[in-house]
Amino acid sequence: MPALEEHLRAWLGAWPPERRLSVVGSDARTRPGWDGRVYPVVGVSTPDGSVLSVPPGRAEAAAMTAADCADVGHLVARLPDVMGGGHGFLGVFRWSVAPTPLDDAGIWVPWDDPRVPEWLHPFGHEVLVAVRDGEVVAGVGMKHHDRYGRELAVVTEPAAQSQGLGRRLVAQAARRVLGDGAVPTYLHAQANIASARVAEAAGFPDSGWGIIGWSPE
Repeated sequence: MPALEEHLRAWLGAWPPERRLSVVGSDARTRPGWDGRVYPVVGVSTPDGSVLSVPPGRAEAAAMTAADCADVGHLVARLPDVMGGGHGFLGVFRWSVAPTPLDDAGIWVPWDDPRVPEWLHPFGHEVLVAVRDGEVVAGVGMKHHDRYGRELAVVTEPAAQSQGLGRRLVAQAARRVLGDGAVPTYLHAQANIASARVAEAAGFPDSGWGIIGWSPE
């Protein structure tokens, strides 16, 4: 998918992988991301190869570490060696080119609409919300990584869960992203079964891709 390739090239600094474990030093890892925070380590793994994006000053050490690693899981475990502490993690990376044709469940409103809960504020732009009795019971925000990449995040209030709202909102948001010529992505922890079910139901299959990250804490 061209939009996916353009997104990964801009987000990581290089794509596709040139080898089993590719490392790239990218200035993108030193600049503020979608929420104004700097994300020093981002990577995407596929069954055919992975790209790990780090600050330019860490690239040599990361490449040497990657050369000693048997697989991406080993590399993630060694990220504290590269970054001087913290911990690495590996989640699930999904995208969609054909969202499930579910009925729309929400409306698009500005992020600063008085009805919008605080957790949706950091996304900026427009957010997609399901409103009942004047209250937002579920919503989707989009992380605008670059011109081609829109990562979706969904939350449903406990009282409105198990009603299919999450999957309908995610599918609706994905259609908007595709209509804008970008690619909708959906990331979640490997152990988050509920999030995985929402993704699958909305048309985001698990293709065996992973998201690599690092936290200083």
